[in-house]
Order: sequence, then C-alpha cells, then structure tokens
Amino acid sequence: MPRVVAYYRVSTDAQGRSGLGLEAQRDTIARLCGAREWEIIAEFTEVESGKRHDRPELVAAMHRAKVTGATLVIAKLDRLSRSAAFLTALQESGTPFVAADMPEACETTVGILAVIARSERNAIARRTKEALAAAKARGVQLGNPNGAAALRRAGRGNVAALEAVRAKAASRADDYAPILADVRAAGAASLSAIARELNKRGIVTPRGGDWHPSSVQRLLTRIKANSSV
Repeated sequence: MPRVVAYYRVSTDAQGRSGLGLEAQRDTIARLCGAREWEIIAEFTEVESGKRHDRPELVAAMHRAKVTGATLVIAKLDRLSRSAAFLTALQESGTPFVAADMPEACETTVGILAVIARSERNAIARRTKEALAAAKARGVQLGNPNGAAALRRAGRGNVAALEAVRAKAASRADDYAPILADVRAAGAASLSAIARELNKRGIVTPRGGDWHPSSVQRLLTRIKANSSV
C-alpha cells in the first residue's frame, strides 16, 4: 500500500485552536487516501499568520516524506503556497506531492511553472549571448584563449563534479542524523539493531531500499564527517 504524509495548514492561531478549516482539510485528504488505498503514516499541522514565510511543519513533513519514501499530500494547492518560486523549489527538492483538490493537475501545474522559469533563464542567456556578440563586434577580446586547456590540466571539472556528489551525500546524511540519534537514544546500539529499527520505522535508505549494518556504518561515517567540518 502506498504511503503518504499529510500536511495541513491554517492561517491563524484562532483557527488552529478551533479546528476551523482543519477538519475540512482532514476530510478531503482522508477521502482521497481512502479512494486510492493510500496509508497515512504521519500528519503535520502548521498554524501560521499571513506574515510568516518560514514553515517548520512543512519542512518536517517534507523531511518525513523524503526519508520514508512517501508522498506529501495537501488538501488544496493554495494551502501549500501561492508562490510560483516556492512550488518550483519544492519540485526541485525531489519530494513528490499531491494536492487532494486536483490530484492529477498538481504535478502538471508545477511542471508548467518550471517551464516558465526555464524560459526566463533562456531569455537571460540569449540576452547575454547577444551582448557578448555585440562586444566582440566592437573589438573587445572575450575570455582566455587558453582557459579551457588550463581547466583540463587542472582537472577542475572533475573536482567540481566530485564536490557536488560530496555535497549531496552530506545533505542526505544531515536528513538522517536526527532520526538516527532518536533510534540510538531508544536503545539500539549495534549496527544490526539500528538497521532493524530504521526498517521498522519505515525509513528507507537514500536509494529507497532497506537498511543493513553496512549501510548504517556508511551513514554513521558520513554524519561524523559532517560534524567535524
């Protein structure tokens, strides 16, 4: 059965205390999950004012979905954000999500926003290229003729690629660090015990698989390396 993490948001403290709007969101998500036979494994509720831009409960919901391989489900698309930039960032974060009020159109909508963003970047690149061409026509010398060869000799391309891989691994380790700390605090001491508890909690490896002592050891090594930086 597919698993989901539910995220609810109300705009004021009064609504949060009274449940106004919250129950409707719960019902909407429950109906969708019931119809599609999805299991809700965690729920997060955000109570925020219109002036707040940080959403710790949304971050926590995205984190839970990420480490469990679940999908983030919201009641309405505008409950997540009306900001195109925010939605695009969510898509790029790799966290799959569905809006219960438009389960089919949700991903398409974000995809359209991403296309618009790419179009703007292409327009900027085109204008830059045209400006460089105009400068060259005026006799301005552009760049270093030996630059590419120098980069190849220095191996900077490979270094950059390796740094990107390391950065991604470090970020993933940071995602798992608080969960691992909680597992160990609960009494799991050996690598095998930690792996069993992570699997029991539904936490998946970065590649979406089950945990084994060797994968736990690699994670511990990465977390230790991060803490020493």
